[in-house]
Amino acid sequence: MAEQPVEAQQRDAPAEVPLYPLYGQYYLPQPPKSRVVIKADLLPAISVLSLISLVGIPLAYLWSLLAPSQLKSVTPRGLIPLTAESYHRFDSIAVFVLLGFGAGLIVGVGVWFLRERRGPVTMVAAVLGSLGAAYLATLMTGMFTGWMYEVPSTTNIGDTLTIAPTLESVWVILAQPLATALAYGVLAAWNGMDDLGRRLG
Repeated sequence: MAEQPVEAQQRDAPAEVPLYPLYGQYYLPQPPKSRVVIKADLLPAISVLSLISLVGIPLAYLWSLLAPSQLKSVTPRGLIPLTAESYHRFDSIAVFVLLGFGAGLIVGVGVWFLRERRGPVTMVAAVLGSLGAAYLATLMTGMFTGWMYEVPSTTNIGDTLTIAPTLESVWVILAQPLATALAYGVLAAWNGMDDLGRRLG
């Protein structure tokens, strides 16, 4: 049988196997792929949610100390705020929003330090806990202001009364959970690790 030309032998020969494997493909150990942990984080997340909800108590107390009261005059038509006193309605809302935003930032950073529980489950628990804390604070503001401001038993026309501050908008409860989500999300994006550093905890 006649031998094939050298060119044909080279064409029919199998492709050569590289002498050295690709860098990092065989020699370096590959870390396991990160997955969202739900079952292991569920019970700690419930504890986080419950604990953060209690933040509403000191939040309501601080608001009752910082929110300005209103001076109103007793008239035959009822209580009428004095000049520029009606602006304190907005001031009360602004104080609550700022307190809630600050509390949300603290909660988000604090929960981030729970390194072994980092992930979406803990983040959702922190946001829901902040929402519950803000709602609890709106419920308890009236109790604290009731202790700090006396209500006169009798009033006469022309009297000037100091009226306790009130919250006239329910949307104020969104400040704290939004700040919590912002703080936790920024820290997660800044971390840059696929498991957010859980395995180093």
